[in-house]
Amino acid sequence: MTKTAILNYNGQALLQKFLPAVFRYRSGASVFVADNHSSDGSADFVAAEFPEAILIRIPENRGFCGGYNFALAQVDADYFVLLNSDVEVTEGWLDPIVNHFDKNPRLGAAQPKILSYHQRDYFEYAGAAGGFLDSLGYPFCRGRIFHHLEKDQGQYDDARPAFWATGACLFIRASLFKKLGGLDEDYFAHMEEIDLCWKLKRDGSEVYCHGDSHVFHVGGGTLDASNPRKTYLNFRNGLSLIFKHLPFAQLIWKMPMRLMLDWVASFKFLFEGSAGDFLAVWKAHFNFLTGLNREFSKRKKLTRQLPDSGTRHLYTGLIVADFYLLRRKVFSQLGIQ
Repeated sequence: MTKTAILNYNGQALLQKFLPAVFRYRSGASVFVADNHSSDGSADFVAAEFPEAILIRIPENRGFCGGYNFALAQVDADYFVLLNSDVEVTEGWLDPIVNHFDKNPRLGAAQPKILSYHQRDYFEYAGAAGGFLDSLGYPFCRGRIFHHLEKDQGQYDDARPAFWATGACLFIRASLFKKLGGLDEDYFAHMEEIDLCWKLKRDGSEVYCHGDSHVFHVGGGTLDASNPRKTYLNFRNGLSLIFKHLPFAQLIWKMPMRLMLDWVASFKFLFEGSAGDFLAVWKAHFNFLTGLNREFSKRKKLTRQLPDSGTRHLYTGLIVADFYLLRRKVFSQLGIQ
């Protein structure tokens, strides 16, 4: 039993545009719309225009993580699909992935191929053809390294393991979502799916990308790509991610390296004229460091629950060096098997 959950916040126009295809191609899956206390009337719009949708009204805006945790706690299913409201699904998008879950009890999470809604023959930033993480915790994808996007020429049409699956269209075994505590609500949004997939890896589950399924993602539907708020969340949550998961012997030298590289990135923002992003990086570091007690508690709890660090699944190289020094901008140049 598969249930698709769409988290909405002031997204009436997106729901009007993309919900019809979700119902048209739902392959028997139930569709939930969890409204994150919108003020634009979108919840009433769904109730009136899509009566077949199961509407969950969240009493306050809990962010991406809190909104999904609140909604999915009320849903009984075998598999959840966390689907962004700005995603256009296609015919047959559910079937290959659901069939894989049915046949492989070790499969914990998966995603389809994510293509750009605006440039439909290119991969989209949020997930592309499956996510990976380097040894310092910097994310990248098949089809996307930093902001360099590859053209889709069928090169990633296979089904293969990845490290993380995108939160824009995340298939996850419901029992594992609940066992692992759902999404970390302190993250609010951004990097939360990587954290959850790392937990899945530590728990012995597999994560896949299915190139035989594809959707189109608008992107930037919640926060614009250059928004300092997004920069803040990405940098703060990135530090939290490696602090929670890396073994202590690695953390004592990788954390200083990560901090220094973040500082370099902040000055790159400044030289490019993005003073807001520059300040966001430093604010992220300040808030992370002042919240270390909370991070220590999370790390301790996680280590007790999942003693396997899962670091063998990380890319052993440094994606910053690959991209900026060695000019490796395409996933196939990284030598990942």
